[in-house]
Amino acid sequence: MKSTRAISLLLALSLAPLTQAADLTDAQMQKIKTKLSDSLSIDVASMQESPLPGLVQAITDRGVVYITEDGTKLFHGNIYDLDQGMKNLTELALAGPRLDMINSFTNQMLVFPAKNEKHVVTVFTDISCGYCRKLHAEMKDYNDAGITVRYLAFPRQGVPSKNADDMRSIWCAANPNQAMSDAQNGQAVPLAKCDADIAGQYKMGASIGVSGTPAIVLADGSMIPGYQPASDLKKMLDMRSQ
Repeated sequence: MKSTRAISLLLALSLAPLTQAADLTDAQMQKIKTKLSDSLSIDVASMQESPLPGLVQAITDRGVVYITEDGTKLFHGNIYDLDQGMKNLTELALAGPRLDMINSFTNQMLVFPAKNEKHVVTVFTDISCGYCRKLHAEMKDYNDAGITVRYLAFPRQGVPSKNADDMRSIWCAANPNQAMSDAQNGQAVPLAKCDADIAGQYKMGASIGVSGTPAIVLADGSMIPGYQPASDLKKMLDMRSQ
């Protein structure tokens, strides 16, 4: 039985000797994609040479993975640059694709706009998450700080689940923003049905590194896991925009 959990494990403790990466042919890339799909049920969005010679970097529906060029060894984890202050190269590799994937869901977002907008963040949320509720309870603080909050769904129980059904009902409500506020305040979610792609939002979130909620994605594609008070988030955003 295939197990997607295998993606979170170190599948090889030693890699083949690393040599300067050569350009792989389309056929070689396709062979690696097929092997990942057949062996681990992983969908590959893109592949390119990694920061480490001899490895291919694949952006998948389970995050970034690294594979030897012969397709026999794989590991899942972050690569850091010691000469650049421990810069997370894996996170950096995700920034551009992360924005592209998020922007493809723009028309599905629930938006709580700031009147004097200075910053826009995208938050993956779950109505069963305590810190998501805390964040939403402080929505006025975010908006007053000039921060527009855009929501996407990330039901932590997965899809399908009752959690996902409740999130779909929010997206399908006559007034989704009010339904979100009611649910984040602990009220029951009335059943509503439509073609809201909660599964797609969840899958996309997993592919760009979301593993818990709230997860806040900034305009530069970087991601902050966990709750941030409005004042702290504003300081961070102001510094990045300078």
